Amino acid sequence: MGKESSRFRFAGANGQELAARLDLPAGSVRAHALFAHCFTCTKDIYAANRIAECLNRRGIGVLRFDFTGLGASEGEFANTNFSSNIADLVAAADHMRDMSIVPEILVGHSLGGAAVLAAAHRVPECKAVATIGAPADPAHVAHIFKDSLETIREKGEAEVLLAGRPFRIQKQFLDDVEGHRLGDLIRTLNRALLVLHAPLDQTVGIDNASEIFRAARHPKSFVSLDKADHLLSRKADAHYAAEMIAVWAERYLEDVPAPRAVPQAIEGTVAVAETGTGKFVNQVVTGSGHMLTGDEPESVGGNGLGPTPYDLLLAALGTCKSMTMRMYAERKGYKLERAEVRLSHDKVHAKDCEECETPTGKVDVITTDISLSGDLSEEERQKIFEIAERCPVHRTITSEVIITARLKD
Repeated sequence: MGKESSRFRFAGANGQELAARLDLPAGSVRAHALFAHCFTCTKDIYAANRIAECLNRRGIGVLRFDFTGLGASEGEFANTNFSSNIADLVAAADHMRDMSIVPEILVGHSLGGAAVLAAAHRVPECKAVATIGAPADPAHVAHIFKDSLETIREKGEAEVLLAGRPFRIQKQFLDDVEGHRLGDLIRTLNRALLVLHAPLDQTVGIDNASEIFRAARHPKSFVSLDKADHLLSRKADAHYAAEMIAVWAERYLEDVPAPRAVPQAIEGTVAVAETGTGKFVNQVVTGSGHMLTGDEPESVGGNGLGPTPYDLLLAALGTCKSMTMRMYAERKGYKLERAEVRLSHDKVHAKDCEECETPTGKVDVITTDISLSGDLSEEERQKIFEIAERCPVHRTITSEVIITARLKD
C-alpha cells in the first residue's frame, strides 16, 4: 500500500482497547487523516482500504480503527451508541497527537460520516471533513432494523441481522441516536466539507446529502457517486470516491509538494513512473488498474519502499509458473493442494556454467525451487513440475526477445 502499515491498539473512550492501523505513504507525509467506518462494519472494509490507498498515493497518512465492540476491538457492541462512537473518534484523535501526528482530515462512511461531523468540533486541528453516504440524522440508522423496533422498545433489546450477521441492539441505542441533531453542528462546522453520496443509495437516501449540504456553510462541495451502492462494493466506485477525497483534500493542506501524478491505467500496457518521493521510487500501474511500488534497497541508495526490478522479474516468472501448474493440475484432475515457487537470481562466470552457451563473461542464472503438496503420485508430481517449464513467461525470457523503444514528446 504505502511505505508502512502498522497495527496497534489504543484506549477507547470507555477504556476498552481498540484495534487500529496506520497506513503511511511512500516518501514524505503531507498530512494525516482519521477514518471512521460505517455502522457494524470494520476498519478493513473494502471502501476503507481503497480510500487509504488513494490518500497514501497523495502523500496523506491514514489512521483507521474498529469502533468499540466491532472488528478486533474490545467491548460489547450492544453497549455502544452514537455518543460512544463520537467519543471513540475523539480518543483516536488524541492518540494521534500522542504519536506526534496531526488529524487534519476527518473522513466518515455512513454512520461514521455522521460521527465525524459531530466530532470535528472536538478536533481543533481538523481542517477538512469528508462524508460518504452519511445520514443527516443519526436516528435514520434505526430504519435498518425497523421490523425489530417494537420489540426493542418493549423488551429493552432485540437481536437483529445486519449484513447477514446477528447484532444485539438495545433501547439505549435508539434513545441515544434520537437525542442527537446534527443541524447546528453542521452549520457551525467551520471546516471545509465534502459530501459524497450515491443517488441510488438504498440504505441512506440521497435526501440526506441534500440536508447536510444545505445546512453547511462554504467552503462545501458535493460529489455524486453515480450508480454506486451504499458500501461502495464495486471497485470502480470505491476508487472514484477515494480519488475525489484525495484531490479535494489537497486544497486544504499546508504547502507541502504533492507526489507526482499516478500514471493512467491503459489496457494492455504497464506504466512505470517516478513518484518524486525517493531517488529510485517508481509507481507501477497495470492496464487493469493494479498498483505497486518499485524501489532499490537502502544499501544502494534507495529507500527500500518496494521490490527491486529483479524482484519483480522473479515474481512475474514465479506467479506464471504457479498459475500454469494450477491450471494443468485442475485440467488433469490431480489433487494438488498447493504449489510454491521460490526463485533466486545470480550472475556466474560462463566458464563455470555447464549449461550455458555463452563461452566467456558472466551469464544470468535463475534458480527455481518448486514445492508441491497434495495427494499426488510421483508421476503426477513430475508432470506438474515439468509443465512449469512451459509457462508463458518462462518461454518468453528464454526465447529471442526484441525490445523496441520510442521517445515520446
